[in-house]
Amino acid sequence: MRRPTSASRVGVRRPSTAGRHGDTLHEDALRSVLSDDPNNERAFSALAEVVRRRAGEAYEADHDPLRAPGAAQESERAAELAVWSLAEELSASPRAWFPLLELARLSIDDDHEAATRRLATAAERDTTGRALAVGIGLLRERGRPGEALNLGVGHWRVREQLPEVGEQLVLAALDAERPADARQHLDALTEHPDGEALLELLPRLQAAIAATSSPQP
Repeated sequence: MRRPTSASRVGVRRPSTAGRHGDTLHEDALRSVLSDDPNNERAFSALAEVVRRRAGEAYEADHDPLRAPGAAQESERAAELAVWSLAEELSASPRAWFPLLELARLSIDDDHEAATRRLATAAERDTTGRALAVGIGLLRERGRPGEALNLGVGHWRVREQLPEVGEQLVLAALDAERPADARQHLDALTEHPDGEALLELLPRLQAAIAATSSPQP
C-alpha cells in the first residue's frame, strides 16, 4: 500500500464498469508486482488464474451452460483469450520475456511462425538463458527438434547462461536423431563455470547419448 506510484501503465488494471470483485485488491497487488517485474512467474500465474476465472464467470453469466452446445469449450476459450490479453499487455515492456513465452505457448499450434518469433525475442531479452531453455523445451514438446536446435544455437552463450540451455540442446539433438550434434553440445556444456551443476547433468546426458547411439536388439 506504500509503494511509490509508477509512471508505467503496463500491467495496470484497466477501468471497468463491472461490479468490483472480492479479489480486486489481490489483482491490483499482482499487477503492481508485474508492473515492476513483468517476468515474475508466480505473480503472472496467480494473475492469470484470476483473469481466467473471471472470464469463465462472465461467459457463463451470458450463456446457459445447460443449453448451449460446446459451452464448456467456449468458456475455456474465453479464459484462454483473457490470459492472452494479459500476456500481450505485459509483453509491451521491453524487459518482458516471460509473457512472450506464454504468448508463444498459446499460439504455437495456430500460428507457429509468430510463436517462434516470440520465442526468439524472449531469448534475446533474457540474459540468464531461462527463456531460451523454456523455448527449446516447448519446441521439443511440439515435435520440432530441428527448430529447437536452430533457436538454441543462435542464442546460446554457454559461459553466461544457465546450464539447462545446454541440456535442452543436447536433448533436442537426440530428438532430431543427430547424436553427433548432441556430443558437440555436450562438449560445449563442459565449459560452463557451474561445476556443481555439471556433476549432475553430464553423467545423465552422457547416458542418454550412449543409449541413443547403442544398436537396437
